[in-house]
Amino acid sequence: MKVTRTGLLFIENKADEKELFNLMAVFSSAIRFSFNRLLDGKKADELIKQVNAQFKLNKRFAEDAVLQAQAIITSQKELLPSRIEGIQAKIKKTEKKLDLYMSGKLKPKKVSLAVCLKGLHSRLEKLKEKEKELLKHQEHNSIPTVIFGGKRNFFDRMENKISKEKWKEIRSNTLYSRGDKSKKGNLNTRIVWNETDHQFYLEVANPLLAKEGKHSPRLLFKLNIPDKYFDEIVNVVMPNIAGATPNGKSIEEYNVYSIELKRKNKKVYVHITHDINTLGSMLKWDEKITSDIVAGIDVNIDKIAVSILTKQGNLLESKTFYCHEMEYVKSNRRTNIAGELAKEIMDYLLSWNVGAFVLEDIKIKQDHDTNRRVNRLTHSFAKTKMQKALILRGVKFGFKIKMVNPAYTSVIGRFKYTKMYGLSVHEAASFVIGRRGLYFEEKLPKEVLKQIQNVVKPHLVKTLGTMEVSEKKQKQVSSEENILGCF
Repeated sequence: MKVTRTGLLFIENKADEKELFNLMAVFSSAIRFSFNRLLDGKKADELIKQVNAQFKLNKRFAEDAVLQAQAIITSQKELLPSRIEGIQAKIKKTEKKLDLYMSGKLKPKKVSLAVCLKGLHSRLEKLKEKEKELLKHQEHNSIPTVIFGGKRNFFDRMENKISKEKWKEIRSNTLYSRGDKSKKGNLNTRIVWNETDHQFYLEVANPLLAKEGKHSPRLLFKLNIPDKYFDEIVNVVMPNIAGATPNGKSIEEYNVYSIELKRKNKKVYVHITHDINTLGSMLKWDEKITSDIVAGIDVNIDKIAVSILTKQGNLLESKTFYCHEMEYVKSNRRTNIAGELAKEIMDYLLSWNVGAFVLEDIKIKQDHDTNRRVNRLTHSFAKTKMQKALILRGVKFGFKIKMVNPAYTSVIGRFKYTKMYGLSVHEAASFVIGRRGLYFEEKLPKEVLKQIQNVVKPHLVKTLGTMEVSEKKQKQVSSEENILGCF
């Protein structure tokens, strides 16, 4: 499994800073050039040679630029179905809102009904145009327009909210280098450890300054690694002794790591991606959990509920871990909170000698529309971040992990187990999730079924009847308006 750790570059020499930023600008231009040529149908092998000559990058950097461009095109094609699904969900939601406002069931709070309806009609028209465009791309196996530097920044530049220099800086902020085992882990951007001052350094090859027939000169910068990742990065960078030559010289083997430099707010962040050894694994649906102690985990935006149960499906203990900050902090802070909370939960599971845990298979659909708070909570994928953190740590520490269908876990837990065990709704849901991972079928109590029959069913009949009447009235009004229009 691959993981990415982030460090920070310290640049003390202004001349070296200028050379690095120039290299990043050239590499970013090479990515954009490669992206456009690939869309035109040019082959990757020919393109690498062209990038190598035209941008004066070495072969390795040229290959990396073309690979980055290919990755962008592939990701756009993979995201297209989900984007179409999201647009279609928004169209349905907007149409539903229109129906509610036109039938009088909802009334606008801040503007008049006419203004509200005009806005919704305009939104619906734009969404349908967007759907048509995306469906056309899907049919022709093409991709929507990609704006390097970001759509919002592009429009800010059009409105002169940001300067031309700032726009260029935003579009020239990347440098990427793949790892290579035969080149001490990485050829173009290599992390080195200095024993004298006990400091990490980053060597960056600069082919733009290379003389003909000679190797690229290297820029050297101090690299700050967070303390919690220090030992991990040391193990990645330092060579392993694999044996000795007949002359008694040690044979060194290096770990592969890729590096991506990103410039943001006058700082250069170093993203180090490498493989980690995993002791655990993800189980398929048909694979059974063999552990004696199992945990069910219910992930929410502001809390995570964990239930410990036996393989016979009996509850041992439930506990809730709170993370209220996830609702309002920035993305980077959310990532840190997710990692810290995942560590705390893993320690709790290890204290119970849990061998496997079960999670919901969450798929967040982007069907939000005008609710800002809901948009923020779902768009930042807080729940997904929490799940990824739990999965990463779980696999690393040897847990077996299973994903199950999340349907009705909260409903079943609420009506069946909250009173029985004195649990909160989320703790009861986590208990149901754990039991579902162990193949226990959950049936709702007869009392709940009776309640649904006696209360919910009449309510649905009444609601559907009201909707039918309102629809008839709406059709009648529209027909009368058409008749009056003829006169």
